[in-house]
Formats: sequence, structure tokens, C-alpha cells
Amino acid sequence: MSDPDATYHISSAVVVTIPRMEERVVARLAEMPNVEVYAHEAGKIVVVIEGASTGTLGEILSRISLLEGVVAANMVFEHVETQGDDRHDRRTDAA
Repeated sequence: MSDPDATYHISSAVVVTIPRMEERVVARLAEMPNVEVYAHEAGKIVVVIEGASTGTLGEILSRISLLEGVVAANMVFEHVETQGDDRHDRRTDAA
């Protein structure tokens, strides 16, 4: 049985690369667990990172920032859900 109070964290981040190394960084990111490349263009890469805690997301982002060719890696947004939360389908933006 899983813990109904367990949290699940999802974050988006922008990774800025040396433009000539963008494809190499995209390939390295694609190999990283819990990281998904969403889009990339002109030396900028948008990624989605998933993990069990904010600390986990921060550790992954730190590893990304140390990749060869990366100039900066910045978290843009973080969303946290509790496993037992049945409100996951509610909008939280100002509609």
C-alpha cells in the first residue's frame, strides 16, 4: 500500500547552452532519469524534471548545470501533488 501523504514534484527549467553544443546537451539530458526534454532552439532547452522532493529536483538541476556546454540551468516552475489528493484535476491558474 502506498503512502497517501507522499508528495510528487514536477518542475520545469530552462537550460541555456553554448549554441554549438546544444545537440550534445540535449542528448545528455535525454539520458538522465526523471528528465524530459520538452523543446529546444537557439541554445535554449526547456526540460521537465520529476522527483519525490524539492531537494531531488534541485540535485538534478545541479547535475544539469555541470554538464559540458551548459551556461545556466534555472528552475521556472514547480508543482507539488500529494498522492492522496483527489483535487488533481482542478485548475490553479487565474481562469
